Amino acid sequence: MQNQNQQGQVHQNMQTGAIPPQLNHGGHEVFDVHEVLSGAIGTLNTYTLLRQHVQDQELLDILDRQYQFIQDEYNISLECFQTGQDPSKPTQSYKMNQGNDFIYGLTPTQPKKPLQSVSEITDECISGLMLAAVKSAASMKAMAALEITNPVVRRVFADSVPNCIEMAYEISIYQNKHHYYQVPQLAQQDMQQMMNSYAPAQGNNNNMSH
Repeated sequence: MQNQNQQGQVHQNMQTGAIPPQLNHGGHEVFDVHEVLSGAIGTLNTYTLLRQHVQDQELLDILDRQYQFIQDEYNISLECFQTGQDPSKPTQSYKMNQGNDFIYGLTPTQPKKPLQSVSEITDECISGLMLAAVKSAASMKAMAALEITNPVVRRVFADSVPNCIEMAYEISIYQNKHHYYQVPQLAQQDMQQMMNSYAPAQGNNNNMSH
């Protein structure tokens, strides 16, 4: 009897025959998922190490909420990767608690430089490390999803990318509010010229000559 996954698809290996759901993975997929899962552990470990140094209660709340969400996503990803089937817990969408208003413009700040000791760790440094971790995860998961053959794992990873983006946005808004992450703007004339440098596409390809 041929093996089928929950979507009713039959998977075959040309040399060995029918593939059980838990082995329904391509070679590139296995390596890429390994990188993503290792990266998720690294992010969780980073959040754990940083937590004791957080001073601002708002940042601590962001860190704890993101940690719990990342941990849940890690467990869901691991389960569907090991079983090849739908996870027992559905994927969720991350929701940040704050608004999305950015403050534009630059104010003078001290030049940034690497820490010389753990005692120098600040909320600016912590939020920067958090932002780097979730931005890296977004890139890794997007690249991995393009190589995944298992339909369930592909969906779980694809659904996870917007969550990484949302978490990165939440951290960047927090940083911007505290002037850790400043956002310059172009001159209005330059910005307007860039915004108006494209026009809508017209027609459709049915009018193309053959």
